[in-house]
Amino acid sequence: MNTPAHLLIGAAAFGRGRGRKVMAAALLGALAPDASLYIMALWALHVQGIPPQVVFDELYFSPTWQSVFAIDNSFFLWGLVLGVALLSSSAVLIAFAGAALLHLATDFVLHAGDGRPQFWPLTDWVFDSPVSYWDSTHHALWVAPLVAVTCCVAFWGLWHGGLGVVGGMGFGLLLAAELWTARQWFLFF
Repeated sequence: MNTPAHLLIGAAAFGRGRGRKVMAAALLGALAPDASLYIMALWALHVQGIPPQVVFDELYFSPTWQSVFAIDNSFFLWGLVLGVALLSSSAVLIAFAGAALLHLATDFVLHAGDGRPQFWPLTDWVFDSPVSYWDSTHHALWVAPLVAVTCCVAFWGLWHGGLGVVGGMGFGLLLAAELWTARQWFLFF
């Protein structure tokens, strides 16, 4: 899924109604599996001046980049973090790890041809899902509307969970970004 969708769904599932620290942890956890992609892509695009087609068609799939993705997308590492969180009864750490694991679970089933190795350190195998959130040749015309509806439901739940005006505006911007991005996928893919 797109990162705004991960943020909305992770926040609704693990941060709603639990206070600012837990909400912040849920948002950070939902973002964490994509953080290395943003850092490496921004560096390649804006510092190194590498064209987007090279970044996303070549570097993204390179062994170096995939080895980094294997670490921050590892079910085992995030499961370990969740285990520590549960043992310590830390609501903040549970929200952080739970949102990250939810991110990984949705990516696992929604990445056709562009998945990441999620079972590091045991293997670098990548599941090639038959379903994609963006690729119309892999059912995105059905999946994208379901993701959009899920994001709207997540936003509704967050709004009714007592966000306040500033939080509502922030999550409203995330929802708008998700809906805009989904529209773009339909137009171009």
